[in-house]
Amino acid sequence: MFWKKKPKYETTQVTDDNFNELVGKSEIPVLLDFYANWCGPCKVLGPIIDELAQEYEGRALVAKVNTEVNPKLSAYFKIKSIPTLMFIHNGQLVERFQGLIPKPNLAEILDEYINLDLADSDNNS
Repeated sequence: MFWKKKPKYETTQVTDDNFNELVGKSEIPVLLDFYANWCGPCKVLGPIIDELAQEYEGRALVAKVNTEVNPKLSAYFKIKSIPTLMFIHNGQLVERFQGLIPKPNLAEILDEYINLDLADSDNNS
């Protein structure tokens, strides 16, 4: 073959059952993508979320929440339209967006929260 297909990165799936463990106890910034398989814009955003999850592994948790199979989380966060993106920092919801957001903008926001954590750890040293 002339090309090698990149192996697909498995982005973390947050569920009703593992939310507290993965997100609630996270010590790094979190970006959640609320999506559904039938949603056109979600299909466009999905690969971007996968790339960010791989690029920010260890520095931020970038994960997906399927609204169809996680009704408790969808109800708790009052998801009215998808895709909905949420940034959680230090256990608090800090930003929420609906619709498609370009990858550079999402990366910029993640970097901002990562840098806040780095500044906090420098001040505590």
